[in-house]
Amino acid sequence: MRLAVDQPPPQHQLVLAGGGHSHALLLRRWCMRPEQRPAATAITLVNRHSTAFYSGRVPALVAGLLAPEDCTIDLRRLCGLAGVSFVQAEIIGLDLKRQDLGLAGRPALRWDRLSLDLGAVTAHRAGAMPVKPLEPFLVWVQQRQAGEMVRIRGGGAAAVELALALRGRGLTCRLLLRGTTLQLGSAAANRRGEQVLAEAGIVLERQVPEAAQADLACTGSRAPSWLARSGLPVEPTSGRVLTEASLAVLGHPRVFASGDCGLIATAPRPASGVWAVRAAPRLASNLRRSLEQPGRPLQAWRPQGRALQLLGDGGWQPTGPRALASWGPWVLGPSRWLWHWKERIDRRFMAGFLELGSEGRRPAMACRGCAAKLAAAPLAAALARLNPQATGPGPAEDAALLGTTAEGQLLLQSVDGFPALLSDPWLNARLTTLHACSDLWASGAQVDSAQALVTVPAAAAGLQEELLLQTLAGVRSVLDPLGARLIGGHTLEGRDGAGLALALTVNGRTPPERHWPKGPLRPGDALLLCGPLGTGVLFAAAMAGAAPPSWIEGALERMQHCQAPLVELLAAHGCSACTDITGFGLLGHLGEMVASSVSPEALELRVILDADAIRALPGALELLEQGWASTLAPSNGQALALLEGPIQLRRSAGSPLRALLIDPQTCGPLLAALRAERAEAALEALRGAGFHDAALIAQVATTMS
Repeated sequence: MRLAVDQPPPQHQLVLAGGGHSHALLLRRWCMRPEQRPAATAITLVNRHSTAFYSGRVPALVAGLLAPEDCTIDLRRLCGLAGVSFVQAEIIGLDLKRQDLGLAGRPALRWDRLSLDLGAVTAHRAGAMPVKPLEPFLVWVQQRQAGEMVRIRGGGAAAVELALALRGRGLTCRLLLRGTTLQLGSAAANRRGEQVLAEAGIVLERQVPEAAQADLACTGSRAPSWLARSGLPVEPTSGRVLTEASLAVLGHPRVFASGDCGLIATAPRPASGVWAVRAAPRLASNLRRSLEQPGRPLQAWRPQGRALQLLGDGGWQPTGPRALASWGPWVLGPSRWLWHWKERIDRRFMAGFLELGSEGRRPAMACRGCAAKLAAAPLAAALARLNPQATGPGPAEDAALLGTTAEGQLLLQSVDGFPALLSDPWLNARLTTLHACSDLWASGAQVDSAQALVTVPAAAAGLQEELLLQTLAGVRSVLDPLGARLIGGHTLEGRDGAGLALALTVNGRTPPERHWPKGPLRPGDALLLCGPLGTGVLFAAAMAGAAPPSWIEGALERMQHCQAPLVELLAAHGCSACTDITGFGLLGHLGEMVASSVSPEALELRVILDADAIRALPGALELLEQGWASTLAPSNGQALALLEGPIQLRRSAGSPLRALLIDPQTCGPLLAALRAERAEAALEALRGAGFHDAALIAQVATTMS
């Protein structure tokens, strides 16, 4: 949660559960008209994925007419533009008494107001692939081969359009009907639908028993089952939450529901993206009224009785895609111009999200995470002035040596932290803890304990409690599996608009023979980089909406990869020096290892760096090629001078690779030195343990070699 200085501290917590169409349009509304956002309210969106599919374009995606990026809404970016926190998590339950939203693998989220827009899942018997949720279904579609037979159970509009889309993809389809006809809303629509299916060579099998084998289920939808278990009133057949015309849940005025998981009790409508889209303005006004003027009557929404239905035919004909239109008993098409009309509507809907904040400007906000650390030059200058008598003992080690236990083990300590990289306090704390612990792992130590310094923004006491709980739980999500303890800490309230920040002191121990300094490097050493680079540029570009969601998803998944197992793996293969790659980038931290090699015999050392061997996170090199960079990268650029001295490139590297060398990392990989003859075995062991992007990137030699 980040606040402008002139904003009042939040007093309420609004949780948007699910990234359906209503909530996406709600966020878009707040992006365009911030004054309509509920005042003094912290808002969090929770969704299983960081993107949401626009249902109107999914059939064209299945048919291969569109790419995934043409059909998805980037929820993480949308939340950032709207000033809303984004939490990527699986929702598993709801406690109405405690006002908690249950999440898988992490603490529940507390709310003052809750809005449900969760979509739905396919109601089906086991044995067939359900169409919903969409993400696993789309993976299933990608695995199908041209000419393959797909038996689809269902006879509604979604089943018909899906069968045509799969036909457009080159598959052979059969529709298994429970009754004798399609269910398209009218006899005329049913007849026209059968004609279109027959033209496409799609066979209808009528009155098929429910037990008959099917490959795909498109048999209507139901709301997630945990909604009924929570005690909310639901429609018995579909499990959809029953609401007033205001979208407030019957008997629960603090809970709202819209989209496919909600149903107005006095005006039932089928589950459809049409109603979800049209409910958004009324949901926005009533959420605001409920929070700002509690007790005042909410406004009713009166949805229209019917909606225009446009079904694409999948483009299976050489002449291109067509569409069929139906409005009650009236049917038109299929025709090309109806397809163009449908596409125009869908493009306009998607453009409303894609064009937000797309002015093409570089981010004005300084980067966060470890890219927020002080640049190397002022840091070194301040330390030199602090101790002017020093004669250059070399850079500080990753962890400080505190003493020795009675058993002879070394006690080590380090400290790290930064302003919140993400708006999700739990995940931010998890990443910060992994980042801080890497100083000990780079020193050959295992983590025993940690203390936390947490700064929470000014807010109501309940909100501060929630932020602190989520943060400390994120810390423990790393410490608990390691057998380490959170032994204490300190809290502060951020003033003058300061947001959430976390710093950690981490403590560990290691036997003396496994205590790895940063150097010296030795002739005949090989340098092993234990993971990919690129977090700095990825998150810098993400601030301006220039990084596709899949790239950020991939980076976050990799950043959560705990590096504790590397301690034993590297020790088993004779690691003699190590560091972790963080804010100063690979070249800056490799320079620290070189600077630590100060013995007389090491003065002529040269590190031969193979930049081509370095693995980059997906998207990092593309963004660097486009000119994107973290705000710390220019300061890190002074390390490029090392390439004219003790570090030499094996081959000349292009500008993206050179930029990758100075990209600041959060939760970056370890860089370990070991004898060259043991390097290949070490690399194989690391990859076998799940560190698939580990690579041998350099050799240490002398100037005479």
